[in-house]
Amino acid sequence: MGIIRTESLVFEYIRRDEEGNVEGITRAVDEVDLDVRQGDFVAILGHNGSGKSTLAKHLNAILYPTEGTVWVDGMDTTDDKELWNIRQEAGMVFQNPDNQIIGQVVEEDVGFGPENMGIPTEEIWERVEESLKAVGMYKYRKFSPNKLSGGQKQRVSIAGVIAMHPKCIILDEPTAMLDPNGRKEVVRAVRALNDVEGITVLLITHYMEEIIYADKVFVMDKGKVAMQGTPREIFSQVDKLRQLRLDVPQVTLLAYELKKNGINLPEGILTVEELTEELKRIYQQR
Repeated sequence: MGIIRTESLVFEYIRRDEEGNVEGITRAVDEVDLDVRQGDFVAILGHNGSGKSTLAKHLNAILYPTEGTVWVDGMDTTDDKELWNIRQEAGMVFQNPDNQIIGQVVEEDVGFGPENMGIPTEEIWERVEESLKAVGMYKYRKFSPNKLSGGQKQRVSIAGVIAMHPKCIILDEPTAMLDPNGRKEVVRAVRALNDVEGITVLLITHYMEEIIYADKVFVMDKGKVAMQGTPREIFSQVDKLRQLRLDVPQVTLLAYELKKNGINLPEGILTVEELTEELKRIYQQR
């Protein structure tokens, strides 16, 4: 069994009028099956309202299924006795870092989670140091979080989750409020956690360029998984992505248009370097 698994997961929001009568039901997650193995980097992609953030909130028991089951490391998220363990195993990073940062100094903030877990003081400081180093924020350990940029604050939020030693980190649109540089910083930190530390990562996003390093991508639409595959398999289907109202990275789009115009390029080009190499190869063959 994977570290995170959902089976026929359904979640419905019930809308009520002022008297409490049911006005309508919205199915935000509709029969979703996921299987994420330890060490995977999985991206869940979709436009606003596709159900991806609602799905994310099931993965550490913020929401409970209307139907179906969610397991985190073999624990059923509806089992109240396991709630504390589930939230330790699957750490959550949200859109707005200001909602997660509570300390007056960066290192205090990162140590807050382990302290609540009853970790001995000496080990807390070891965890704070390793976590801040893992996200490239160790030199800012004595700073006030208010003095940091958005990208730096988000990296501190991620360090706070890592300090609790989770097996899995779920990032719910962690770059939505950041500028392009902040987004790059955060994605780089997340990739390093996955590559170097072997932490399982679930990245929820609507930015296409953030998913090119994932092992597997699930594309959501109207609460369902509309597409799944490797980034290359997903990006090979430009027309389908457009139908789902998702932007395709410019380099992928350029390669797609060139291919349509008779240039013999492979499907699903992901990076500028890849396109450059392919164009060089074609030029040399001529």
